[in-house]
Amino acid sequence: MKSPLLKICTLILVMGAPLPIVHAQTDNVKKDSKPRIIARLFWQDMDSQTLKWGDLCRINDQWQLSPQTLEHFPKIALETQNLVQMESINDHLIVGIHDNDRGNVGSGWVSIASGVEIEEHGDHVHAQFEKPPQVVQSMVDTDQGNPAHIYRYGDKIFIANDAKNGFTIVEFNSVQNSSAPFGSKFYSGGGNHITLAAVSDHWCYCTWADREGENKGRVDIIPIGSNNDSQSRTTYLPVGGLHGATTNSGKVFLAPSDGIFILDASSPTSTNTTQDADLSIPITLGTDPVTNKPNRTGAFANQGDYVLFSFGTGEHSQIGLIDAASHKPSLLALPLGAGSNQSPSTPRCTVGANSKQYAWVVLQGKDDPTSDILRAVELDPNGDKKTDDVKIHGSLDLGRSKIQGHSGHHEIAFLPNRRLACISNPGDGSLWLVSLHGLEVLAKFEVGGAPTRIVAFGE
Repeated sequence: MKSPLLKICTLILVMGAPLPIVHAQTDNVKKDSKPRIIARLFWQDMDSQTLKWGDLCRINDQWQLSPQTLEHFPKIALETQNLVQMESINDHLIVGIHDNDRGNVGSGWVSIASGVEIEEHGDHVHAQFEKPPQVVQSMVDTDQGNPAHIYRYGDKIFIANDAKNGFTIVEFNSVQNSSAPFGSKFYSGGGNHITLAAVSDHWCYCTWADREGENKGRVDIIPIGSNNDSQSRTTYLPVGGLHGATTNSGKVFLAPSDGIFILDASSPTSTNTTQDADLSIPITLGTDPVTNKPNRTGAFANQGDYVLFSFGTGEHSQIGLIDAASHKPSLLALPLGAGSNQSPSTPRCTVGANSKQYAWVVLQGKDDPTSDILRAVELDPNGDKKTDDVKIHGSLDLGRSKIQGHSGHHEIAFLPNRRLACISNPGDGSLWLVSLHGLEVLAKFEVGGAPTRIVAFGE
């Protein structure tokens, strides 16, 4: 039940002098204080494998966040199941569930109505936070194919079903109802640990993770949406170990165990031979001077026409940028100034209220969870719509991580007001509120557990 304190929240964000660092608190607030909700946050607690939420409020010169557990969310068996990636779409959140027995215990996805309603007011919008969030649909059983990767392309959610060698497209039903607002359809394509790149509403490029054998470098090109009557196609890259895919400006970017390959998605190949590799543009990322192995990346981010990623380890860690709109895409790389024991995360990108473009990368200590640092990269400092002057904008020492397998990393949510961000610190049970441009820590919220993946809703 919503407290009287939250019912009186308004939506005016007062921007003033930098605020002092404070801890989350619900007591000792003046009776005449009027809290203002800035955003609704959802985050995963890795320790309990639950989804939690809270409304971020500003009260006088302090910030408040009261963690709450989402009711009716499927109970996760800690020994055999875990939460994976999640994506927002409109006013909903899609959360993936994975198990350690190829989907035989129970896996799938859950949709949550955020409860945040956006009202149009001419040249601006207002967010209403009157409704609490609720689970509206749960597809968790032994037939969901054990998803690990979840993507949003356009107005659709794509879920990779590793155990079924395929993927599910989730989208709003044409006939809305509260019990099943989303419809889903399964497509065969990709294999093992699948990554996906969807091009408009026509094709989905699905990777195979095999490093050797008949499926080495294999990419299935599956017709979707308005292109459903077309035939599926397959192409092969000369390098296997594919893990990482995205699309930008009519091109598909794929990350095998050596460098990056770019495919022209305007006319997918119709053949099935290894010569298909001649149709791709290889981007080399160099060689690790310590291991002598080729550098690779594992995931991409998009900011406008640019595809971003991180590669290298230790002192050789870099952020890479490729102009996808270029006729001859090439690599632009910037060293991240990492220490010998650090490795970079996938960039998180946004455009601030000051119209500056930023990419945030966490440098995580391999053996020391107290040595993690955030690097804020400014992509176009002089505003000429080019990134040849990309630079490190600032740095911030973070709290502790708690890495276990693919989980326990610091995660970032940029708030809709484009002025603030929240960073999770799984190792010390905290969420930090940080100013986007100045990198000032405005508040530290002790939310408990091990907060990891995080998403924000608001105006």
